[in-house]
Amino acid sequence: MQDTLKKYLPERAVSLSLELIKENGVHLKIVDQRVTRHGDYRRMPNGSHQITVNATLNKYRFLITLVHEIAHLVAFEKYGRKIKPHGLEWKRTFQYLMLPFLRPEVFPTNLLPMLARHFRNPKASSDTDAGLSLALKQFDEQDSEKSYIFELPHGSVFRIYNGKLFQKKNKRVKRYECIEVATGKVYLFQPNAEVELIKD
Repeated sequence: MQDTLKKYLPERAVSLSLELIKENGVHLKIVDQRVTRHGDYRRMPNGSHQITVNATLNKYRFLITLVHEIAHLVAFEKYGRKIKPHGLEWKRTFQYLMLPFLRPEVFPTNLLPMLARHFRNPKASSDTDAGLSLALKQFDEQDSEKSYIFELPHGSVFRIYNGKLFQKKNKRVKRYECIEVATGKVYLFQPNAEVELIKD
């Protein structure tokens, strides 16, 4: 397991992550990319704990996702299964488990202030924290065909991961209104959503 984790995690995070996995009885599965989620936690019918994490994540996002999912397991075990999945109990657990990793030996120093801000009140997904999400994306393998919503000109047409086409419209407080070309329905997109520009 240690050799596998070395491929996916920052070097100085491997032994601490392995401890978390072992002490919580986690069966870790590293899976092909799923567009809608970075990872998930499931309690299996036999009572074991399975966590899946996307293999395509960069090492910093992989670490955050792994600890995020272990925090679900720990919070459910400590507080019971009736708590909200991303409620106060989970947030406190996530903060506690993440704290030992928030060091310059693990994360690049330019990420640490953003991570500190994010972990004051962690969100259900690091993708909803646009600043942190963009900062983490600089460590991804670059896809030259992808653009972020905030970069596209007003009125441009773009395609999302499932092939649907949208036209970018006005910005609300934080998100952008976009009209689905086929139906005329309005959807809200995060500024850091990755899309393929079709026509500007």
